[in-house]
Amino acid sequence: MKTSTRLLVFTSALAAVFASVSAIAAPDQDIALVNRLTWGASSSSVAEFRRLGYDRWLNHQLHPSPSDTLPPAAQAAIDALPVGQTPMATLVVDMDARNKAANQLTDPDQKKAAQTAYQQAMNDLGRQAATRSLLRDLYSPDQLQEQLTWFWFNHFNVHLYKRDIRLMVGDYEDQAIRPHALGKFRDLLEATLRHPAMLRYLDNDQNAAGHINENYAREIMELHTLGVGSGYTQKDVQELARILTGVGVDLSPNAPTLKPEYRPLYVRAGLFEFNPNRHDFGDKLFLGHVIKGSGFGEVEQALDILSREPATAHHIALQLATYFIGDAPPSSIVDRMADRFRRSDGDIAQVLDTLFRSREFTASLGRDFKDPAHYAVSAVRLAYDDQVILNTGPIQGWLNRMAEGLYNHETPDGYPMTAAAWNGPGQMAVRFEIARQIGSGSAGLFKPEGQGAVDHPAFPRVENALYYDDLSKTLGPPTRTALGQAVSPQDWNTLFLSSPEFMRR
Repeated sequence: MKTSTRLLVFTSALAAVFASVSAIAAPDQDIALVNRLTWGASSSSVAEFRRLGYDRWLNHQLHPSPSDTLPPAAQAAIDALPVGQTPMATLVVDMDARNKAANQLTDPDQKKAAQTAYQQAMNDLGRQAATRSLLRDLYSPDQLQEQLTWFWFNHFNVHLYKRDIRLMVGDYEDQAIRPHALGKFRDLLEATLRHPAMLRYLDNDQNAAGHINENYAREIMELHTLGVGSGYTQKDVQELARILTGVGVDLSPNAPTLKPEYRPLYVRAGLFEFNPNRHDFGDKLFLGHVIKGSGFGEVEQALDILSREPATAHHIALQLATYFIGDAPPSSIVDRMADRFRRSDGDIAQVLDTLFRSREFTASLGRDFKDPAHYAVSAVRLAYDDQVILNTGPIQGWLNRMAEGLYNHETPDGYPMTAAAWNGPGQMAVRFEIARQIGSGSAGLFKPEGQGAVDHPAFPRVENALYYDDLSKTLGPPTRTALGQAVSPQDWNTLFLSSPEFMRR
């Protein structure tokens, strides 16, 4: 039977799996835990899990050490990226000047060439940010932190291709999201609010007294904190928008001209600015709380209120439970997580500890369908373990083909976390092709970027000790039959990476 025919058989098997979770073989508990709490099980990650035991391993993942390091080759690749060598503010200011100079050219050909070069430079910085993110996902010992970085970026989504966000997105992920991914939700919320990428994306840099823009205020309440249907009103959105007037972005090195009484109220940090000249100083009534006009302190009060609302605790608990358990998580665990959120003042690590030690979480292991990011990254982790790839471009391409490209969701709601969004026939066809590329050779992962680069020899090690000792025991009869008919290692790899069992975590 040809590989393509067996893939059709696997399609039918997948359909059966989606129709009834009872069709899935019982997962190996260790493998299932590692699969769920990392970007995918590999020989080294499973060995580390077993060396430490679940309690110590989980504690380390919930509280990663600042001394943890990536493999030297991965860290060297990250350190070589220009996006991490130049401060974001410098990048944005320099590129803004470059864009203005291009637009002022009078010769049409020169102008077009300069504008094209500007766009290419912007695109390259976006790709560099994605490269850094993927290298961390693949090789960081702090796998839970990297998963949470993806989760929170998706929760506080910004779109790569709006305005000049390509220049900012790497810093947004690295400085606003990652440091707070396992910390206090209130700190994370303010870090995203203070970042120019968010303010540009949701147009709050255009929000000023007399010219109110409600975009960001609405999304803070609907998506970032309280959630849809939680009881807030359009008046609350309008009042929050008034509170946020003057919160914006300033590329000028000089402070604006301010009245003497406004000077102590001016706030500047990098490109972030609170400009009192643009602020509505009238009193506001927000979610039943009177907030006196005082400047940026109003924003701090509003964030305190939003972070401590019971609706926020429930909304965040539900989002985290959906991400780590799957569709429609039991209300029992969501309620306990929300209670832990309130009692810990939004401590994300404590909320997750409640989730990961629950019977509901244990019962879900091996049942959740992988979204595209987990599918692609877990395949590379399994195939190459700690052998550091030289080019993340293929992975970025695969994610775009599967419609979950990094930083590429256009609307503020982020990518969906439900299986129905990713398990259609078209998605399966793309995954099978990706499985073929990974299973047949290096797939460009070991060919450095740049013209004339040579592809380094590398072959995926999917049929390894981890497979024989553990993974093979979790396979159902259709998969075992298909693998038994493989005519080559490439064929076997493709079939395994296309199997219903590998599509689950």
